[in-house]
Amino acid sequence: MAEVNGPVQIAPAERRHLDALLAIEARCFEVDRLSRRSFKHWLDNDNGLFLVALVDGQVAGYGLVINHPGTLLARLYSLAVLPGYQGQGIAVKLLLALEQQSIEAGRLYMRLEVAKKNARAIALYKQLGYQEFGEYQDYYDDHDDAIRMQKSIWQGKRLEPLQPLQWYGQTTDFSCGPASLMMAMSYRLRDKPLTQAEELSIWRTSTTVFMTSGHGGTHPFGLALAACERGFAATVRVNDTGPLFLDSVRSEHKKSVMTLVHNEFERQIKDSAATVEYEAPTLDWIEAQLAADASVIVLISTFQLDKRKAPHWVAVTHMDKDCIYVHDPDVGDQQRPLDCQHMPIARTRFNSISVFGKSKLRTAVAIKPLSP
Repeated sequence: MAEVNGPVQIAPAERRHLDALLAIEARCFEVDRLSRRSFKHWLDNDNGLFLVALVDGQVAGYGLVINHPGTLLARLYSLAVLPGYQGQGIAVKLLLALEQQSIEAGRLYMRLEVAKKNARAIALYKQLGYQEFGEYQDYYDDHDDAIRMQKSIWQGKRLEPLQPLQWYGQTTDFSCGPASLMMAMSYRLRDKPLTQAEELSIWRTSTTVFMTSGHGGTHPFGLALAACERGFAATVRVNDTGPLFLDSVRSEHKKSVMTLVHNEFERQIKDSAATVEYEAPTLDWIEAQLAADASVIVLISTFQLDKRKAPHWVAVTHMDKDCIYVHDPDVGDQQRPLDCQHMPIARTRFNSISVFGKSKLRTAVAIKPLSP
C-alpha cells in the first residue's frame, strides 16, 4: 500500500488527467469501464461534477456525479481509488466533496448503485448515511445485481414511495403518454407485464394524430378513455375548455383534424367511466388523489429537462413536503433507467415545469379501478 504522507488534494478533473483516469479505470474495474470518449464527455459537460484526488501531485482517485437537468437529483456515476491508496479515507474525501458541490448546485438527493457483491463499498456508503431503497437485477455486464442507495444531502430522510409503480421506458419518441399510463396502471396490475404491444395499443386509442412534427402525441381525454377500456375510472383535470395542443402545429389542416379528434374524445368521454374537471391540476389535487389511492400521470414541458419544449407525460410515485417524485419513461442519451425513476422535482418548481405551450396548458389524469 502506498502511504499518504502529505495532504490529499481534491481538485477539479482536467483534460491533462485523462491518461491517469483511464489507468485508474483499468485497475479498479473488470467490467462497465468508462471509455476515453466517456471521460472526455464528462470533463466538458456542464451537468457533471468531476473531481480527482491528488497525492503528491499524482491522481490517486476520482469521483463523478451527474446532475439530472430539471430535477433536484444528483447521481454518483463513478467513484474509484487506486488499490494502493485504498483504506486511507480518499474515497470518503471525494464523496463528501461531491456532496458539498451538489448541495451548492441546488440538489437535495444523491443516488447511486453499487454491485450487490461489493460489501466493502456498501458498508462505506452506509457509514456516510446512504440507505437502500431498491435493487436492479442483472444490471452489470457480468450480470451482477445492483443495490440502489440514496441520501438526502440536506437532511437524512428515507424515500418511501407511496405507490410502487413499475418503471417502463417508452419505445418510441411519441408514446410517453401510453408508457406513463401503463406505469400508473401497474400499481393495481402488478403481475401484468408492461409490453410494447400494449404501449402502441394505448397510443392508437389516445393519439391526437398530429402534434409538433411527425407522429401524434397523446391527449389526456384519449388516455382517460384507454384507462376506462382497461377497467379503470378516470378523472381528467385540464385548465382549457377548447381543443388542446393546437399551438404546437402551424398547419391549418392539422389544426382542423386535431379539433375533430378533440371533439370526438369529448363525445366518447360522456359515455365512459371518465369525468373531466376544467381546472388546473394543483399539487394539492395530486396529493389528494394519491391519498385516495388513485394513480396520477401529469403533463410537463421538457424545456427544463432538455430544452426541447415538448409536451411529455410522467407518472407520479410519491410526494413529500419538499418534492413531487415521478417516473419518467424517456431515457436520454446520457441517462440510465435508474436516473428516470422516482425523480424528485421541487414543489417550488412544479408550476413552471407542469405547463406547456403558449396557451399555458396544465393537465393530469388520475385513475382508479372501477368498483366490482
